[in-house]
Amino acid sequence: MPFVRIDALGSDPERLDALGRAVHDALVEAVGIPSDDRFQVLVGHDGSRSTLRYDDGYLGVRRDDDLVYVAITMRSGRTPAQKQALFRRIAELAHAYAGTEPRNVFVTLTENEPIDWSFGEGVAQYAERPVPADSPAPGGALS
Repeated sequence: MPFVRIDALGSDPERLDALGRAVHDALVEAVGIPSDDRFQVLVGHDGSRSTLRYDDGYLGVRRDDDLVYVAITMRSGRTPAQKQALFRRIAELAHAYAGTEPRNVFVTLTENEPIDWSFGEGVAQYAERPVPADSPAPGGALS
C-alpha cells in the first residue's frame, strides 16, 4: 500500500490529476501494486519559490519552476532494480501525462514495515495477529 504525496509549483487540478495518474500507473507497472491501491495527496503551490524551494543545479540536474516533488511511502521489499525502474517510469509518465520534463521530477521513497500502517478503525490491518501467551507454539510446545 503506497501512500503518495505530490507537491508541484503552479499546478492546476488537471495537472495534479495527471501527475497522480502517472505515479500510480508507474507503481502498478514497476513494482506490482494492485491497481485499486491508490492513496494520494496532491498539492498545488502558487508558483512562487517561497512555497517550494529547490537547488536548480544540484547533482548536475537543471531544475526549474516546473518542479514536482513525489514522496512515496510503502512497505519494504523491493529490489534496487525495481526502485530504479519505478523512478524511471514515474519520470516517463509525468512527461507523457502532464508534460513535466523528467529533469523536474524529484522522487523520494521511504520504506516501512507492515506494522506501520493503519487503514482506519485504529487497527494495524497488516500486522500479524498477536498470539495469546497460553497458545501452543509451532510443533505443539508452549512458548
